[in-house]
Amino acid sequence: MKTTKTLTVLFVGMGILLSLGLPTHVKAQGSPDQAAPAQDPPARVARLSYSTGSVSFQPGGEGDWVEAVHNRPLTTGDNLWADKDSRAEVQIGSASLRIDSETSITLLELDDTTTQVRLSQGSLIFRLRHLDDSDHFEIDTPNSAFVVQRTGEYRVDVNSTGDESDVTVWKGRGEVTGGGASYVVIAGQRASFNGTDQLDHEIEQVPGNDNFDEFAFNRDDLEDRAETSNYISPEMTGYEDLDQYGQWHYAADYGPVWTPVGVAVGWAPYRFGHWVWISPWGWTWVEDEPWGFAPFHYGRWALVAGAWCWAPGPIAVRPVYAPAFVAFVGGAGFVGGPGVAWFPLAPREVFVPWYRTSPTYVNNVNVTNTRVTVTQVTNVYNTTIINRNTTTVNRVTYVNQRLPNAVTAVSRQTFANARPVNSNLVKVDAHQIAEAPVVHDVAVPPVKQSVLGAGNPATARPPAAVENRQVVATRAPTPPRPSIEQRQAANVRTETPGKPQAAGLPESASHPQPPAAESRPEGSKPATAAASAQPVPHPPAAQAGHPYVRPAPPVQENPQRQQSEEQKFQTWQQQRPAPRPAEPRPQPRASQPAPHEAGRSHK
Repeated sequence: MKTTKTLTVLFVGMGILLSLGLPTHVKAQGSPDQAAPAQDPPARVARLSYSTGSVSFQPGGEGDWVEAVHNRPLTTGDNLWADKDSRAEVQIGSASLRIDSETSITLLELDDTTTQVRLSQGSLIFRLRHLDDSDHFEIDTPNSAFVVQRTGEYRVDVNSTGDESDVTVWKGRGEVTGGGASYVVIAGQRASFNGTDQLDHEIEQVPGNDNFDEFAFNRDDLEDRAETSNYISPEMTGYEDLDQYGQWHYAADYGPVWTPVGVAVGWAPYRFGHWVWISPWGWTWVEDEPWGFAPFHYGRWALVAGAWCWAPGPIAVRPVYAPAFVAFVGGAGFVGGPGVAWFPLAPREVFVPWYRTSPTYVNNVNVTNTRVTVTQVTNVYNTTIINRNTTTVNRVTYVNQRLPNAVTAVSRQTFANARPVNSNLVKVDAHQIAEAPVVHDVAVPPVKQSVLGAGNPATARPPAAVENRQVVATRAPTPPRPSIEQRQAANVRTETPGKPQAAGLPESASHPQPPAAESRPEGSKPATAAASAQPVPHPPAAQAGHPYVRPAPPVQENPQRQQSEEQKFQTWQQQRPAPRPAEPRPQPRASQPAPHEAGRSHK
């Protein structure tokens, strides 16, 4: 819940937004084909920040499993599997989720206020450092749903058969719902739930740390020591890696900026990586470097004293995620045929999305990522989107478009097939690029590889029983989106006579003609995964629901159970070890600074 510090940050953030002229509630306006605010894409995503061993990834709605690639944005519907002797870490803003060996998770829902995770088997440790009153954080297991009520540190375990789940709370508080009952789990408790239709509930003391606990706590300590937290919003996903790979310094006119060290010769922003297609944003950049998430989905890039540096934007607000802060170049002269070219946006330059959005979203994604006023955003947005068909257009000048070595170009095949950009560059005429118009529609149809990304076919995937196991949830998540083949087939069937569409190009790739909201056809099934020849049965989709989620039964009042729970709690409380007396802190001498407060202990 909100603390005094959180409220202070919020008020400061609101002050910045108000000083920029951004109203707290903005009514959608403009042409009829623009999205309403409710249809805007989420402002948050997750990222795979760490993995060891064999970790596999399945994009939402697809049947294929591929090797997980670091820094790929993860969103609603995506799946991860950590195979035997493997681990992975997922970051969502300031929250960190770690999964252990033989663990399967699905991001059932991930948007501005909701984080809902399906844990069908294995062990999940997560730390939640920020929770607003409107936020909902839920872990769904095969026999119960755990809803977090306070910030803290938690662990949830599910056995291989799915009929036992354990919740450990080091710090915080949450509520478990399942079997027609609900149970509060508080700090210092480990609660076990056995059964399915009815649960057998037991409380015990938190056990000693195992190897997985120590791994998670060590990762927490690395995050806590990050110097970068002095310069960015703590809710910016992926900032934790910047300390190790670059330096902060002050640049006139930009303020604190970060410069990477040890980059390759010829390095430029948005060149060492690849493009993927992620719904609902469409084309999305994935950077190769281990630090390459925050600087490519937030802030802006500038060339200062001959070196590229990243300007993160205002610190007091939670920045809105974007798939890539670039501008695309159209009508340029490519050597060897048609291609795609782009350059990074500089500080104070307005980002115009190529995906469906409302003017409210365009304002927010800009003012939270660079110092720009709403008036500037509106002028550029109206020029490029609203008035695009007028004969008189005030052309925007972009700084990086005219810098040497700032524009990157590849063939359409490289772009669409998630191939590494730096090893597939094409030459372009520098003068033509500098004078070419900036376009805000990427006219490249995605293919299946666009969705799967750069990962090789996975050699490991969860067992069929685990992959298709239902979990209990307190709220219904968004149904799985259809596969790219289903979307392409639907586009072919719904083509308007006289208005042919590029083969396989979803309507969402074209800004002027946004698509209807994606929905999964009733009774449809995900495509069979190519990574394994074993048949994978899929449960029938529930009507207007999610095929892998069943609602938690209504909680029934039961005086006998309540009396039993009271006795269990009293027993647990009596068995708690007595707290150690606080050790007196030495008084610092007047000539010495006070020592730093001791770090937290997990023991």
